[in-house]
Amino acid sequence: MQIDTILVKVASRCNINCTYCYIFNMGDEGWRDMPNLMSEETIKDLSRSLSQLLKDQDVPFATVLHGGEPLMLGARRLQHLLRELREVLPLAYPISLQTNGVLITEEILDLCSNYRVGISISIDGPKEINDKFRVDKQGRGTYQKVVDGITLLKNHSDAEFLYAGLLSVIDPDSDPEEVYRCLKGLGTKSIDFLYRDGNHTSLPYGKSSLDSTEYGEWLVKLLDIYIADKTPVKIRFLDDILRIALGGIGVKEGLGDNFYGIAIIEADGSLAKNDTLKSNFDGADKFDEKWIIQTDRLSEVFNTSSFAEYYKLQNPTSRMCNSCEYLAICGGGMPLHRWSKENAYDNPSVYCSDQKLLISRAISILKKEGMLQ
Repeated sequence: MQIDTILVKVASRCNINCTYCYIFNMGDEGWRDMPNLMSEETIKDLSRSLSQLLKDQDVPFATVLHGGEPLMLGARRLQHLLRELREVLPLAYPISLQTNGVLITEEILDLCSNYRVGISISIDGPKEINDKFRVDKQGRGTYQKVVDGITLLKNHSDAEFLYAGLLSVIDPDSDPEEVYRCLKGLGTKSIDFLYRDGNHTSLPYGKSSLDSTEYGEWLVKLLDIYIADKTPVKIRFLDDILRIALGGIGVKEGLGDNFYGIAIIEADGSLAKNDTLKSNFDGADKFDEKWIIQTDRLSEVFNTSSFAEYYKLQNPTSRMCNSCEYLAICGGGMPLHRWSKENAYDNPSVYCSDQKLLISRAISILKKEGMLQ
């Protein structure tokens, strides 16, 4: 079992309240049992645990600092965390931070520069689109505060390294060209667009039925805009589809037939499944076993039958998926999108129709350009 990514929940709370958040607003209550912030003692356990994994596993892994909102740690505790991590993780083991951008300061940026930590920021597009869902605890839009954080990041002397990219959740009611132009205008080198969380029992926002293609139509428009742009910003989701269609492999879970080893470490040091599963039902990300980094060796946990079963969730089991001509590209989508109360994960993705529409368009473009037969 090889692990690609260790996602560390260094903070279990957030300073804003995105209405679509799978952690706080989709029924899971696990965050209530967690400490607000990862303690200095748990940070030391984390450092020791990752040092052991580095020795036990030949392949390097990435460490992603996540939340909640990781910058709620504050500068002092963030510095302690980064110092502890970099004492055991050489530069070949990347560290990154996913933030909503509101709490970015010059001091935070200097720390990330010093310890070589890339920063990705979540923003959904121009003000009127972003502020529909990404709001603060009083329901006010966060767009301007996020843009202020991005501006600090862009203007930092080490911005070329620090500014890793933007993460954007799709609003199918928005104009994809307006969203793309806005995000590109923020000076990012890459954008990662995400489907909205949802499943067969609780359809995603904006999707009228399992067979409807609101998201697929949005993404087809985005693909056409992307292909026509002479100076495009990389879009990971679209690049993966085109790359896999041409015989390559994807770089992130949710597409293709590659497996990705992802482990979640909670703020109290306990291990969990991919945290996006929280959107299916309360506790969906919990193992039956209670593993904690304070006493359990990561490499031993990763070689248990329970972890292997979680790992295999990436592989779709439904007959519809396994007989589909697009399976090698689509990969069945994210496990959370396959869930239903009746059949658990034995379903095609709730975005199956959208995926088929998008992939067929991508293949058509590649054939027109003479890159596919």
